[in-house]
Amino acid sequence: MRAIFTITLTLLLLPAALFAQSNIIKGTVHNHEGGPVAGATVSVGGQARGAATDATGHFEIPGLSAGDYVLQVSLIGFEPATHRVKVTNGTVEINFLLQPAVRDLQHIEITGRKEKGYKNTTSFVASKTATPLKDVPQSVSYVTKELMQDQASNRIGDVVKNMSGVNQFTFYDDLTIRGFRINGGNTTQLINGMRTFSGFWKQPAVNYLERVEVIKGPASALFGNASPGGAVNRVTKKPLEEVRRSVSVSAGSFDTYRLLTDLTGPLNHKKTLLYRLNVGYENARSFRDLQFDKNLVVAPSLSYLPGEKTRINLDVVYNQSNSRLDRGQSVFSNNDIYSTPISRALNAKNDYLKEKTYTIMASVNHSFSKQLALNVGYLRTGYDQDLLEHRSANAYAKDRNGKSIPSLVERQVFVRQSKQHMDNLTAYLTYGFNTGRVEHKLLGGFDYSQSVLPPGAFQNTASGYQLKDGGAAPYKAADSAKYVFYNYFNGKENIRIPKPNVSSFDLLTGNNGWEDMSGYIFSSVQNGATKPMFTALHGFYIQDQVKLGALQLLAGLRYETYVDKAGYKTDNEKKVRQYKLLPRVGVVYSVTRNINVYGIYTEGYNPQDAMVQTNPLSGGPFDPIESDLVEGGLKTEWFDGRLTANAAVYRIRQRNTLYDPGVAGKPDLRVQVGEEVSKGVELDVIGQITPYWNVLLTYAYNDARLLSAGKADSSLIGMQKPNAPRQQGSFWTKYTFHAGALRNLGLGLGGNFVTERNISLNTEQTLPGYSLLNAAVYYRLRKLQLQLNLNNITNKTYWVGGYDYLRLFPGAPRNWMATATYTF
Repeated sequence: MRAIFTITLTLLLLPAALFAQSNIIKGTVHNHEGGPVAGATVSVGGQARGAATDATGHFEIPGLSAGDYVLQVSLIGFEPATHRVKVTNGTVEINFLLQPAVRDLQHIEITGRKEKGYKNTTSFVASKTATPLKDVPQSVSYVTKELMQDQASNRIGDVVKNMSGVNQFTFYDDLTIRGFRINGGNTTQLINGMRTFSGFWKQPAVNYLERVEVIKGPASALFGNASPGGAVNRVTKKPLEEVRRSVSVSAGSFDTYRLLTDLTGPLNHKKTLLYRLNVGYENARSFRDLQFDKNLVVAPSLSYLPGEKTRINLDVVYNQSNSRLDRGQSVFSNNDIYSTPISRALNAKNDYLKEKTYTIMASVNHSFSKQLALNVGYLRTGYDQDLLEHRSANAYAKDRNGKSIPSLVERQVFVRQSKQHMDNLTAYLTYGFNTGRVEHKLLGGFDYSQSVLPPGAFQNTASGYQLKDGGAAPYKAADSAKYVFYNYFNGKENIRIPKPNVSSFDLLTGNNGWEDMSGYIFSSVQNGATKPMFTALHGFYIQDQVKLGALQLLAGLRYETYVDKAGYKTDNEKKVRQYKLLPRVGVVYSVTRNINVYGIYTEGYNPQDAMVQTNPLSGGPFDPIESDLVEGGLKTEWFDGRLTANAAVYRIRQRNTLYDPGVAGKPDLRVQVGEEVSKGVELDVIGQITPYWNVLLTYAYNDARLLSAGKADSSLIGMQKPNAPRQQGSFWTKYTFHAGALRNLGLGLGGNFVTERNISLNTEQTLPGYSLLNAAVYYRLRKLQLQLNLNNITNKTYWVGGYDYLRLFPGAPRNWMATATYTF
């Protein structure tokens, strides 16, 4: 009887007990840009209950009794958020908004970016600490992976059109920033804030990048010798605590096919070991004759967190490429750039360019306390090149009298193999402290970098015209009897002209065939691509970021020693040392919560060539090339921080360029009189107007001129510098429908314009301005997104840059790219 009573009572009370525990707290977690945050932990204070947000940012905690609770949301990379909740009966819904965390004492970028959108809040490139961009007293442009994906960008050249004051110089890793040229071969390139280089012939791929950013103006005070225009920093994708996996397949114009994967997440239950793996494969042809690209990029990354105070990262990027080297389009010597099709290239079918590039980066961040942290990073870059190319000899073929033949381009052949590597080490301490009401973020450390091109590289060159004695030489009309001649049909008649060592390229017929090289006469050439080389720099620096209320001050000083071994690995090897003290002072004042004004003065330098410095006939040694920047502007944030609008006014000067004074009998003599100036205005707007409406708008005005030079270049004074457009700009907008019949449909529209440019300071050879229009359509079906990009919709004929009318670099005609991305 007692057992029956107990069972009956239990059955009667169980529904009441279940009802008392049936309350639910649910909601969503968004970032400050309105995007969902996946993988965040939502915990109930004082209880073991909790949940994790799904891919849409949604969470649900059931089984709660009535009462008051404190909910906390946490995720690495964001500031924790808490909210008090009163539960009575039923379901309570609450939403959280997370702000990105700023680790003040973190150095090299080793924490994965949590933001999803076109806007980036924090950067390391401008101060070597995690500083909000609005508090950086210098202009920094950037493009995030989300914008790259929306535009189906594949290489750096596709990205820079979205940056004010940045313009392509050629097809290669070769840019102009604020009127000053930089390239991956011999000027400062950065990856995760550390010095690197590229093989120059190919723009780096972007599938493994979190973002691309450019610090404008001389960056020598931070990174050593650099272009006065600025430095490009490629930030690689880092491992995340949350699981994110995606695979995308693309197909498009010019027989282009791509396969990309991006996988990240924890490798153990405690989430102390994280991984990320990006793989990219491309097989593409081109609108250019005989051009193709086969590329494989593998970029694994590991993060180890042995404790709350320590993080260790290992990042590797390996790129293997097989292609042909495209030296550009040549036109007839009548200076009509429309006289040949933009598809015209001067290659032969047996040409090839095989490249292997790798970067290996290890970094450690350890916090001894909340105030003191140690940061150490090491980066190794390696490059291997195997090249055979038929290319222009930068001249038109000669007739018997030595005059140019307008339709015939003189060619030469390069056969080259070389290897090069760079080692880069950085180590410094950061210390945060207060002196009364003044906050300090003090930084001091040391950089070492060395670049080596070891012996063993070689280049064989075939050029000139055939001699009757079996040799080859440049053609001299006065010695015409020494040369072999043949008949050439110029479209009207046969004429006798000297026979080239390498067959000339006929612009009338476009002779892109398989060339028989057995008759070529080669000579061994040693140049900058093959000559053994050793350079190194040592830099000691100190910096303090000071904050007092609305006022912030950045002051830094760097002492740099640059070593160049002239005659490296020869009996005449000699160390050439150059020194420079580099100051940097900037100030930021917060006028309102949304508006900061700033100003900066900083100096930069580039060392002189070691061979000139050691040549007793040059008139040296000479001071390094020096530069300085004066800049001021506004940095603003709107729509709860989702949108930024920044404006900058600047002036950059570069001095001490060497010129030939033109003294008879003294061909090695140089004078240090060169001076250049670049002045301009820039505007950048980027971010979200609403959580579903992304925008980007840029504009730049740049007046970049040569102010002084030697006699040989005196006629060029006052001219706009090469491939530096006076004006340029871009826009891009994407809107995603979030309700109704068009839900999950997205539309993108954008374009960019560039005004007329000079080529190599030659007023007779210019490139016309152009305006391009692009569009995109997106549709998301659960975990699958379909995307179609249309570029150059109006099929505009244009040129992104060039050296002269024998080496022009046309942009692609109308093209499309379709992409399917599956996220799981």
